[in-house]
Amino acid sequence: MKHESRLKERRKEAGAWLKELREKAGLTQMDLAMRLGFKYYAFISQVETGFTRLPAQKVEAWANAVGADPPLFAKRLLSFYEPELHRVLYEHNAG
Repeated sequence: MKHESRLKERRKEAGAWLKELREKAGLTQMDLAMRLGFKYYAFISQVETGFTRLPAQKVEAWANAVGADPPLFAKRLLSFYEPELHRVLYEHNAG
């Protein structure tokens, strides 16, 4: 249960970061939803509150919409959603 609780906390941290990027870009949730092709802004809210994750197929579009560099955006998002994979890919020192 502790592991699941930590995953929820990391989703919330990711959501707060995503919200910060959106606000810095001067976009409302509705603006971002429209740019990403969503009919409603509720999904944006769910991602920003940590209720759900940003789907991989929307990472590049979301990054572009908020003016972020897609590879750096994806790398940072991975650190929240999949910290162990992020560690192996980016922090692991080959022996």
